[in-house]
Amino acid sequence: MVIVGAGEAGARAALSLRQSGWPGAITLIGQEDLPPYERPPLSKKVLTCTTDTAPRTTVNADGLAADKITYLPGTRVCEIDRVHHRVALLPTQREFHYDRLLLTTGASARKLATESHSGAEIHYLRTFADAVKIRAKLDRGARILIIGGGFIGLEIAASARMVGADVTVVEMAPRILGRSVPQNLAKLIRQSHAEQGVAIFEGIGVTGFEPAGQQTRAHLSNGVTVDCDAIVAGVGAVPNTGLAESSGVITENGIRVDACLRTNDPDIFAAGDCCSFPHALYDNRRIRLEAWRNAQAQGQHAAASLLGAATAYCAVPSFWSDQYDRTLLICGFTDEPNTDTVERNLASGVNLQFHLASDGRLLGASAFGPNELIAREMRIAELLIERSASPGGDRLADPAVKLKSLLRAG
Repeated sequence: MVIVGAGEAGARAALSLRQSGWPGAITLIGQEDLPPYERPPLSKKVLTCTTDTAPRTTVNADGLAADKITYLPGTRVCEIDRVHHRVALLPTQREFHYDRLLLTTGASARKLATESHSGAEIHYLRTFADAVKIRAKLDRGARILIIGGGFIGLEIAASARMVGADVTVVEMAPRILGRSVPQNLAKLIRQSHAEQGVAIFEGIGVTGFEPAGQQTRAHLSNGVTVDCDAIVAGVGAVPNTGLAESSGVITENGIRVDACLRTNDPDIFAAGDCCSFPHALYDNRRIRLEAWRNAQAQGQHAAASLLGAATAYCAVPSFWSDQYDRTLLICGFTDEPNTDTVERNLASGVNLQFHLASDGRLLGASAFGPNELIAREMRIAELLIERSASPGGDRLADPAVKLKSLLRAG
């Protein structure tokens, strides 16, 4: 078994293969020089804690050795020979034979269109090394411009404010978190940032940059200029599909796989941020997810598929984002067409939202507030979605009706 990509999905797949009893060779290939590590802390703890000199590992070198997993860090696969079942490596020029191949190549930060002619230094956050570079810019009083009001941009904004930097966020879309978060929750998140002193421009783009002494001056489309000590862009991610495409593996908004995570080549599979797959809970809609929990679960599922299982992957999509002392939790999809939204107001003042299909099925749920107040409720909502339950809008809206009772009922 050869796994290309040593992020969450790749590492979990390697460990799961061995835990499932696979006795043969497992080779895990990663481009970074570090052991597999967790990425969610990069925009949070790593930016706010200067004593973190190493990332939190998914599995360290000793753990890999104990499971007899061959790990090749600092190595890039440059070619897949599907006919002879071989992968070629850089910089060593070695070749590895595979019986089954798993691609967990992840995604790369989308680059700004204005960067090519600006001369400004733009920071992106995908790796631990990126986080360390950004952290070095977050001095108290430093002026930080963040381009992009999605999950990553807002998490970085929160971390920067927590260490005392002055923060401006610019979002080109009409509102922050426009793709995946209901409007009223996005409004609450915007308000939480405003309370912390973050300036947010919505429906505004960056038209260019110029030097301004020791700083960089950003020109916004509304005529405002922002002088900043550092610029961080979080404008989405692009799946890493080049290796798959060059070998004839079909791609479609990522590496195209079936419900078992198999590509058009019966011996090549894909998992994590790099792949798009049909989801049975959503009428086999083809989706691609950039989320830690999905990468973990798909890595484990891919291991079973590599060993011959024919079970469809249908875990409920779930996302979280920690900002200041509150958490955004989303499970399922909140943007499905023809849905009704039902609100549930808790005694704590926290608002939960449930998103129902026209036939009454629960498709998604979302909440923003202290984690300890919403985590249990959202976990029950996730189980209801998983069971394709139709719990009824009136009962979901009534805080006197315990969600757990709806789970037992259906």
